[in-house]
Amino acid sequence: MKLVFAGTPEVAVPALDALIASDRHEVAAVVTRPDAPAGRGRRLVASPVAERAAEAGIEVLKPVKPRDEEFLARLREIAPDCCPVVAYGALLPKVALDVPARGWVNLHFSLLPAWRGAAPVQHAVMAGDEVTGASTFLIEEGLDSGPVYGVLTEEIRPTDTSGDLLTRLAFAGAGLLAATMDGIEDGTLHAVQQPRDGVTLAPKITVEDAQVNWSAPALRVDRVVRGCTPAPGAWTLFRGERLKLVQATPVLDRTDLAPGELSAAKNNVYVGTGSHAVELLWVQPQGKKPMKAADWARGVRIVHGELLGS
Repeated sequence: MKLVFAGTPEVAVPALDALIASDRHEVAAVVTRPDAPAGRGRRLVASPVAERAAEAGIEVLKPVKPRDEEFLARLREIAPDCCPVVAYGALLPKVALDVPARGWVNLHFSLLPAWRGAAPVQHAVMAGDEVTGASTFLIEEGLDSGPVYGVLTEEIRPTDTSGDLLTRLAFAGAGLLAATMDGIEDGTLHAVQQPRDGVTLAPKITVEDAQVNWSAPALRVDRVVRGCTPAPGAWTLFRGERLKLVQATPVLDRTDLAPGELSAAKNNVYVGTGSHAVELLWVQPQGKKPMKAADWARGVRIVHGELLGS
């Protein structure tokens, strides 16, 4: 098939690579979000998908909105058979959905209908799910509600951050998306409607969502830290400034600390929660680079009984 691939961040690159490597399909063009400011200089930088496509000599389309007439005209001119999508980042209007004969097929990082929305991996980790996966489905106008072509499952490990899990799903999902394109092309794969039961939503995680509540149980604190790593980053307040929590782990045998209460030894930093303590392993003070929590504690000279949180 002739394909137009839509995607933006680094997590979409493995799927693009898999389709470029396929000897059954042609990636005629790539659709991605416009260049965005990045770094201290806030200079405009192309998306990872745009950079990879340019390296491969593939035409790159960067519409401000996918309903822009200039973009739609070029899409119709290319006349793709199908448009595979991975984390494109913009809502596709019906006028664009109607262009490819076999539709737009999305690789979504959950077992649909669970975790429909922008942040399925983060929500799966924060909810304490033991298993997640990826699904390919035909995009329709509803939110991740289209019929499903294929799925794969992936175990969520006890120490997984959302970044760890998303990396594994990106590479496994690349193979799933390529196989889905093959099955659509040869007519052996047919989409099946999602069940009505089991729908959960996964909206974007905000900075406010990432603030740690020390009155919650330690397992909940652990899930928030892992689910919000690397972005937007779990955080708390220390002496009125934000302190990012990069890595922490529950300590099941320590229950002597009040919620948010700090206890620092030579090589360990503990914080009380609503159940047992959490050990801080890596933190990032405001305006500084990540550091070992013990080094941070020595530098700030924690006072006995001092608290984290508002």
